[in-house]
Amino acid sequence: MDETKRWTVQIVIDEHDGSTRAVAQLHTRDGASLRSTGRARLNPTDRDVPEIGDELAVARALSELSHMLLDATADDIAAIAGRRSETPSPTPSETRT
Repeated sequence: MDETKRWTVQIVIDEHDGSTRAVAQLHTRDGASLRSTGRARLNPTDRDVPEIGDELAVARALSELSHMLLDATADDIAAIAGRRSETPSPTPSETRT
């Protein structure tokens, strides 16, 4: 029977003086965790829409978290194989602009 696993990402967002910070922390079932931070800053000429700052800061935190997880995976593969592994680049269908 297949096992279902659950990993949790907790995101905390705070704002101060036109700057938004999001901290994303991944928690795995075995107790491992990765933590990343994303920031967004309000352009003084733009209208203040807090949701946009939240979205941008969270997107940046999750992007960094994704890269950290890929690096950890490459290190794990290298440890098993006894050499440094290169993480494959995403295919064009996996990238967004």
